[in-house]
Amino acid sequence: MKIGIYGGSFNPPHLGHMTAAIAASAYLKLDKLLLIPTGVPPHKALSEGTPSKEHRLAMTRLMGEQVALETGIEVEVSDMEMLREGKSYTADTVRELHEAYPGDELWLFMGTDMFLTFQAWHQPEKIVKYAGICAFGRTETDTEELFAVQREYLAAVFPGTRITTMVLPNVVDISSTALRRAIPAGQGGRYLAPAVLGYILREHLYGTNLNLRRLKLQELRPVALSYLKAKRIAHVLGTEETAVKLAEKYGADVDKARVAALLHDCTKRLTMEEQLALCEKYGIALDELEQRALKLLHAKTGAALAREVFGADDEICNAILWHTTGRPDMTRLEKVIYLADFIEPSRSFPGVEALRRTVWQDLDQGLLMGLSMTIEEMEEMGNPVHHNTIEARDYLRGKM
Repeated sequence: MKIGIYGGSFNPPHLGHMTAAIAASAYLKLDKLLLIPTGVPPHKALSEGTPSKEHRLAMTRLMGEQVALETGIEVEVSDMEMLREGKSYTADTVRELHEAYPGDELWLFMGTDMFLTFQAWHQPEKIVKYAGICAFGRTETDTEELFAVQREYLAAVFPGTRITTMVLPNVVDISSTALRRAIPAGQGGRYLAPAVLGYILREHLYGTNLNLRRLKLQELRPVALSYLKAKRIAHVLGTEETAVKLAEKYGADVDKARVAALLHDCTKRLTMEEQLALCEKYGIALDELEQRALKLLHAKTGAALAREVFGADDEICNAILWHTTGRPDMTRLEKVIYLADFIEPSRSFPGVEALRRTVWQDLDQGLLMGLSMTIEEMEEMGNPVHHNTIEARDYLRGKM
């Protein structure tokens, strides 16, 4: 197995880091990438106001999920250097990884500055004993001529060293220092993955201090995305797009449709244990099926989070609450969110095109069709159907 090792303070992890990880992983044809936030950097002190280790790990995981999605390789974020006492020497990290992955091919990623000063690192001879070096240019001035001189020098000083260098095809030239200054001024967001920006805003990092209960749409969107797994972002944005169009067509509140769509899956990634803890925190009552069906809980906990954290009103919260099971006599906004979640552009399942056509012709006919499809699928799989879904279908049948 070929494994890449990409370390750094990731303070914060930005698009320069992400594009480098994606390009170098593809260049080396990696099977796995390890992202390793530094505990105590040996060459510089972490800047004043640096977030906690836990926050840096969380931001790096959000970036790592996006890298995994775009590359198709396994990406793991390791806290091994954060758990280690004292300075985070790469030589120690590479040795530990060699012991953990004996026989695998390790490649250490580094930017231009680190590559050009590699011979001055702590125990560089031990690093090259266990790992090859993959250096990449992250600015327009990083050229092959610059790399070639250093490659020849390191090959002479450390015979047998595996070295490869590359100039990134899509350079994102931004320093973490400049980015940390820009973020509290409301700038620099274009250099961050939306989920990372959202995490910074909701955790009030780097001097940001937004009131989460009074967010503008352009602030709410990245914050909402920061709660999601990367693979779910396209679904939520598609749900927002579809909800707006349905609201416009059928006379629901467009702004509320946007908010409900963005937050409808905000607790989807939580485990059963975490969902039940939120239910206890917010006093959410669960019936017998909900107590053992993880898929049903995120609508309830998501509605509670939308209310408590973001100050969403009853209409928005109820649209989130009923977007999974439905209920009898749903409001227009509840129908819009239920169906937008069902038919957004990334959805692909047998019958979805027929459902889309029906929804755009008649909202209630589309809702009845969606509820019926859900019941039929659950019954075919031998899974219990929530009583609210059956009652919602029967109500619409009687109404029509």
